[in-house]
Amino acid sequence: MPALVVPFAVRPGRWFWLAAALLGALLALAALWWQWPRTPAPLPASTSPARPLPELLADGRFRGVSWVAGDSVTDADLAPLTQAHVTWLVQTPFGWQPAAGQPTVQLHTGAGQRRRSRGGYWGETDYGLVHTARLARARGIQTLLKPHLWVRGPGAWPGSIEMQTPADWQAWFASYSTFLLHYARLAEENHFGGLCIGTELEKTVSHEKEWRALIKQVRQVYHGPLTYAANWSGEFEQVRFWDALDFIGIQAYFPLSKQNSPPKAELLAAWQPHKAAIRRVQRRFRKPVVFTEAGYRNTADAAIEPWTWPDRTAVFFTADEPTQAACYEALFETFWPEPWFKGLFIWKWYPGLAPDGPARRHADFTPQHKPAEQVMARWFGQ
Repeated sequence: MPALVVPFAVRPGRWFWLAAALLGALLALAALWWQWPRTPAPLPASTSPARPLPELLADGRFRGVSWVAGDSVTDADLAPLTQAHVTWLVQTPFGWQPAAGQPTVQLHTGAGQRRRSRGGYWGETDYGLVHTARLARARGIQTLLKPHLWVRGPGAWPGSIEMQTPADWQAWFASYSTFLLHYARLAEENHFGGLCIGTELEKTVSHEKEWRALIKQVRQVYHGPLTYAANWSGEFEQVRFWDALDFIGIQAYFPLSKQNSPPKAELLAAWQPHKAAIRRVQRRFRKPVVFTEAGYRNTADAAIEPWTWPDRTAVFFTADEPTQAACYEALFETFWPEPWFKGLFIWKWYPGLAPDGPARRHADFTPQHKPAEQVMARWFGQ
């Protein structure tokens, strides 16, 4: 700060110097307070009604990636998204279920934590979710909050959740509702752009009455657009409550080939029956379609079983960047021109991943630093 200039005619006494010293100490404390990390205060809750999807998507599309939570995030981590014309990202907090048949969903928010939380990453805590969303929003990037369930047990995944008695189903929906409504409130208080009410819970969607009741509860808390992320393998055709949501969400890991390194023409042809099935559901409910996840590994067999993770124990792997890029091209060419298709979220994006980063990262689904990223950026830029 500028030096204090005292006119020569003024002869300050000791009380003046005491006051000056006190002021200096207060300024020093204020500077320390300003630099100290603080939990961001929640933004005022929105009181406006839900915005229709066309209004939310000023440019007509979700141009998104699935953000991988870590133990920190900076604006520099988000800069590559801007360069790739990304306008949305998915953030994924987790709930924990002890077993597929046990009707208890455990909520671990880690609220207020500035470091890695017990049982998860900092970026999955309430504090990390809000902080990341605020940094993204400063760059014009919206957030779709997409809570997942992590189910313990060999071979267990959300699609295996199934209760054996009506009482257990009732208990599960009550527990899951508590879990989801927490994130609905978080999304409302912090102005998140959208909320996904469930992901790949295939054996639960036949309970239409319970889902509609939950959607009604969520609407009372959160005033943005809602979706559900249905698995590609028939689940999206079983959901009967699409009409209660704002868009149809699909985890789009459709198989496209039975051979390694297929040409793009084969991939385009393989998409046609899947596209027809999606279009039938879209026409029935008259809702836009968004791929809540879509992606391909950097391997020759990427189009055979796109949902399969690479072997994490493998020391070496043979990259096949042309196949990954061809899969991206076929995906965009098939769906981007369709007016009822409102975008996708690429699985997935590692903050700060370097071109020479860990091989196991570059073997899996990320397009970063590969021709697939150039394909994504070109289509997102349209």
